[in-house]
Amino acid sequence: MTDIGVLDRPVTRTATSAADRKRRTGRQRRLRRWAWGLPLWLLAVLFLAPFAWMLSTSLKRNVDAYVVPMQWIPDPAQWSNYLTVLVGENSLLPAFGNSIFVAAFRVAGELITATMAGYAFARLKFRGRDKVFLIYLATAIIPSQLLLVPRFVYFQQLGLYDSLWALILPGMFTVLGTFLMRQFFVSQPAEFAEAARMDGAGEWQIFSRVYLPLATPVMAALGILAFVWSWNDYETPLVLISDPANYTLPLSLTNFTDEQGAISPGLAMAASTVSIIPVLIVFLLLQRRFIQAMTHTGIK
Repeated sequence: MTDIGVLDRPVTRTATSAADRKRRTGRQRRLRRWAWGLPLWLLAVLFLAPFAWMLSTSLKRNVDAYVVPMQWIPDPAQWSNYLTVLVGENSLLPAFGNSIFVAAFRVAGELITATMAGYAFARLKFRGRDKVFLIYLATAIIPSQLLLVPRFVYFQQLGLYDSLWALILPGMFTVLGTFLMRQFFVSQPAEFAEAARMDGAGEWQIFSRVYLPLATPVMAALGILAFVWSWNDYETPLVLISDPANYTLPLSLTNFTDEQGAISPGLAMAASTVSIIPVLIVFLLLQRRFIQAMTHTGIK
């Protein structure tokens, strides 16, 4: 019995030391997780603080919006601010519809033109292809503000000034969209196209049936970016739209000021809260594909 007990001691010590190492490893992992997680949570709180302030102010009376120290939970809550911005004299609903109309056509148009142009620059061989692409890419350095006056004159001559199409057409062609799609198609194996050609597929079939289904994550990411750019665009409607019936949301938000330029903080923040809801919905619906596009497609 004594000999057996002596033989069992090393085994017991080995098992105990292994358990100790496992506990120490688990403890170290938890510490590393907290070391990374805590700063990220603090950053998240800092980023969300302005949104919390916006939501809090949207439920306040104008006189309570400037109270110091700030009252984060309004008392009483002014829910009538939302009713005013939605169905009041300066209702956001017409501008809301205009923004959705513009954003839908701009996103659809940009996805169509960017995918086709990106595929052409990546996969089709024609003379001067790379030079044309570099020239096209170089146009991105031109500030968008410099193009506002030429666009104003151009659309006025076409009879499209003060119409929603003056906002839609320029947004259907973007350098960034073409660049992103071109980079994706370049990163895909050429063997896919060769195998399809051996089966008798034409170039359009190769594009639409082979490469385009693979590009859905990148298209989702581009769609989110295009929607946000269209939804938040203020300068272009300011120059090309004069009829209040054609106002988009960024322009309509300026209605909550008086003739002296004084802003109504409660109404303005309620309108801003309503305006960001579609952006949040679009991102929540497409966030998985957006993250997949950023992490797995090799886009730099």
